[in-house]
Amino acid sequence: MNGRGLALLLFCMAFLCLSGSVLAQHVQLNGIIKDIHSDERIPFASVQFKKTQFAKVSDSAGNFTFNLAKWPTDTLVITYAGFEDKIIVLDTSLHSISLEISMERGRKTNEVIVKGKINRGLLIWKRIVKNKPRNDRTRFSNFSYELYNKLEIDLNKVNKDKMQKGILPPKPFKFLLENVDTASEEHPILPLYLTETLSDYYFKSAPRKTKEVIRANKTIGIKNESFSKLLGGMYQNVNVYNNFLPVFDLEFVSPLSDNGDAYYTYKVPDTQFIAGKRYYHLVFYPKNKGSNTFQGDAWIADSSYAVQKMNLRLSPGANVNFIEKLSLVQEYQLVNDTTWFLSKDKFVADFAMLGKNSLNFVGRKTTTYRNITINDTSVLAKLENEKLKESVDLSGEAMTKSDSFWVSNRHEELSKNEKAIYQMADTLLKSPAFKSYTEWINFIATGYKNVGNYQIGPWFNWMSYNVHEGYRVRFDLGTNYKFSKKIYFSGYLAYGFTDKALKGKFETIYQFNRNPRHRIHAMWKDDIDFGQTYYDDVSFDNIFTLAIRKNQVPIKLIRINNQMLEYFKEWKSGFSFAVTANRKIFNPLLNLPTADDYPMPESGTPFNNFEVSLKLRFAYLEKYLENNFFRTSLGSDYPITEFRISRGIPGVFSSAYQYTKINVAVSDYKKISPFGSFYYNLYAGKVYGTLPYMLLNIAPGNEIYYYNSYAFNLMNRYEYIMDRYAGMQIEHNIGNGIFRLIPFNRFLKFRQFWNMKMIWGDMTEANKALNITNSNPFVNLDGKTYMEIGTGVDNIFRFFRLDLVWRIMPTPKPEESYKNFGVFGSFRLSF
Repeated sequence: MNGRGLALLLFCMAFLCLSGSVLAQHVQLNGIIKDIHSDERIPFASVQFKKTQFAKVSDSAGNFTFNLAKWPTDTLVITYAGFEDKIIVLDTSLHSISLEISMERGRKTNEVIVKGKINRGLLIWKRIVKNKPRNDRTRFSNFSYELYNKLEIDLNKVNKDKMQKGILPPKPFKFLLENVDTASEEHPILPLYLTETLSDYYFKSAPRKTKEVIRANKTIGIKNESFSKLLGGMYQNVNVYNNFLPVFDLEFVSPLSDNGDAYYTYKVPDTQFIAGKRYYHLVFYPKNKGSNTFQGDAWIADSSYAVQKMNLRLSPGANVNFIEKLSLVQEYQLVNDTTWFLSKDKFVADFAMLGKNSLNFVGRKTTTYRNITINDTSVLAKLENEKLKESVDLSGEAMTKSDSFWVSNRHEELSKNEKAIYQMADTLLKSPAFKSYTEWINFIATGYKNVGNYQIGPWFNWMSYNVHEGYRVRFDLGTNYKFSKKIYFSGYLAYGFTDKALKGKFETIYQFNRNPRHRIHAMWKDDIDFGQTYYDDVSFDNIFTLAIRKNQVPIKLIRINNQMLEYFKEWKSGFSFAVTANRKIFNPLLNLPTADDYPMPESGTPFNNFEVSLKLRFAYLEKYLENNFFRTSLGSDYPITEFRISRGIPGVFSSAYQYTKINVAVSDYKKISPFGSFYYNLYAGKVYGTLPYMLLNIAPGNEIYYYNSYAFNLMNRYEYIMDRYAGMQIEHNIGNGIFRLIPFNRFLKFRQFWNMKMIWGDMTEANKALNITNSNPFVNLDGKTYMEIGTGVDNIFRFFRLDLVWRIMPTPKPEESYKNFGVFGSFRLSF
């Protein structure tokens, strides 16, 4: 054989060997493994062809690849501690398959079995707790980072057929269905809302100060400054090293709590090496069903015992409302060889408002952290001139950043669904039909409806009834945000068909500055006083009170002609003051003493009063949800203090009374996990002067069966009067309480509470002689204490509360034995 023939033979042999090698590996399987709820990758999951030796473990990013000569079997089994096994049947007629596998966290995670004489899980947990002081990011003297927040809201379990048949309003809204994501046939979703926030966050430990500067905010639909601040990083920071973690307005025991072993069982099913470093896989689940705990797993770095990744899921039966599922994921990264710092937060919640199987909402919040700086003088310089412990600043151009800015600065590219939301929302908000539809829904829910530059409502005050006026009609009209951002006008007219009298109110506000508030408020009102009410109580001027009045209690009515002028100013520190001038003319109408029952004053007109008052209030770091002129307090982490001094001046507009009043109050709301929450209000006051009853302190009573949080519910209105007093109100919401002993409370979700209200009061002899007579219905406590205690069942059917109230002291008269005990109901929505 010559050289050419030998070369040809060698080439053919090499070609055949190579061809055989290639043909021997002619099937390939690629896959990504994810958590079906949080959409996070699952690392180190076991992937095996059923009943064969062909198996692999997914990498740290949840990826896996098989290159095989042929398919060993047509069934793939994926397992991971804490998740339900996933079985997938493959189409073996294909040579290449790519899978995206979603796994559901198991309902019976306590079936994780780890054999051994020593509980390695408990040992690892103890070492994590021991090392918390050197792994918790708050240990640094200072740090800063750039923070990117993204919040998405989707409609879940969308049934296109049902919506096309009438659930969705007709033609103008059918385009929404084109955006339904049916990638998962089990859980099709309709993206509805997306907002993004980019900010710089600064922290200093001693003295503790935090500051967030929101550089950009992009949203369609809700353009509200206070809402944008709440979506930043200041108020949504979760630290897994804390003993308790916030879940909306509740607090759950962290698996890394110092007392975690009392609530959780810990297991370590395996360990893995990433880039030459060892990590422990810690799995945990609650010891007791129905407790406010999590189930999940974490990857823990060896030697430092720092969290590299934590996956949390609400434990089955947790006492939380309207949440079908909730996932919280935190990832940490090494910023140097030894320091782990938070790199990503993910929060996913399924809101089942109408039941698990009905249409519901899914909220997805993702937060990423970049440009992390630790223990640097630049952070101290940024916080040097900050006077508040916490501050959130929204830059002037934050709400108007261009699309090109977001393309360059967002930490991660928007997904297909997220891009669709912006396009869909823009189309939706420009639709006149959508505007009309949402306005009518808002009108039914809140009572108010915008008509051009004006607002009508609330509709539930349009019709009511009382024995003096008979049927009463009322119509309210005010301006809205379209009219002016500086001036507000509002008023109403009311008419009673029995007394045939017209009543009304007119008020105006001129606002110099919105944040912090600085304004002038003027009001004229001539109407029956239906009693003081609060945001969560029911007023008497309401169609719903017709059926819930106490039968044996006579209604008391007094008409008041009131003119008021107030100057209000507040500072960012939380300090505010209000100077108010008030003129009131009182005209008792029913079951109350009139001016004829009192001696004539030395000067002026009887029951005619003019008062000037100064109110000082300090609410440090109080948070609000607000619009142009009105706001709702979200509370403060510190006690709120109020002081008021008032002076009655005779001779002004025929006023007749001279006096001085002093009032002071301190209140606070605290979460005392794991024992629920606690509210208290301490107050005291004194009146210097001899005055008719309406100018003294009148203890707040309640004459309907709807529970009043701020009144004495077994006391009538105008029952007790006093010129000096001190009182206290406390309420302890325990949570599960004694109901944890009921096995099926995991489904009922009843909650326990108790409360106590008391007031001490007395009057001078001069005020007793003037007001406490046989013809007057008032009672003086004579230096004694009135006390009510209560308990009951909260969270009945998720929104109803039943209060059982006992009057402890003083003992009522025999003919008033109904005042010893009462049952009251109320509605409230809470998580």
